[in-house]
Amino acid sequence: MSLRALFRAPDPEAIEVAFDGATYRVALRRHRQACRYTLRIQAASRAIVLTIPSRGSIREAKAFAQRNGAWIAARLRRLPQAIPFADGVEVPLRGVMHRIVHRPRVRGTVWSEAEGPLLCVAGDAAHAGRRIRDFFKREAKRELDAASRRYAAALGVAVKRVSVRDQTSRWGSCTAGGVLSYSWRLILAPPYVLDYLAAHEVAHLIEMNHSVRFWRLVARICPEWERAKAWLTAHGNALHRYGEDGTPPESASPY
Repeated sequence: MSLRALFRAPDPEAIEVAFDGATYRVALRRHRQACRYTLRIQAASRAIVLTIPSRGSIREAKAFAQRNGAWIAARLRRLPQAIPFADGVEVPLRGVMHRIVHRPRVRGTVWSEAEGPLLCVAGDAAHAGRRIRDFFKREAKRELDAASRRYAAALGVAVKRVSVRDQTSRWGSCTAGGVLSYSWRLILAPPYVLDYLAAHEVAHLIEMNHSVRFWRLVARICPEWERAKAWLTAHGNALHRYGEDGTPPESASPY
């Protein structure tokens, strides 16, 4: 590390860029192997990230970002708008659009009704978004756990634990010890897509790679894998726009 870098003040987490009456938050990431300043926008979270070379300065980074204000605005306009979990809004559940209906005088939390179809949420309107998110997480956990253990039995391997999170870097992950983690947003997709992701991660318990042997395992237990993979490529990013504020805390790339 150079003396300049050693005594340099810590970088701010983010800067602001003003363009055409709007202000955009730009996260800063310094990368030692970067040769130039680069901007990217994560489609899933709509986060704007500016990468700074190891010898770059915050002053130059701010100037670079400001010069590209029009690009930032144009890219964000092309992204799908966030869709909140709110009364009257339509959201997918297992690939079928459901209209959210708030029923404050009914006891319970969240349930679905075939007529409509509807996704009903009870209680205070202020907590409706969280309750719907929790409902999706519970449904995703239950179905992904069942699918993972079903495919594990087919391959003769053991699953230690299944969890769901709101990750955007990948749809699922697997450890050598049998711990599987998935995005809860898979419950929004058609069932064959959720099944494919479960088969994909379970196959990694045998092949921790994406070799020809790995894909043969996936095809053996999940005949619809190509259809599901194509669906994720075409529609996967759109799943991240659903939520209370449309900004996931953790972009998911299709397998």
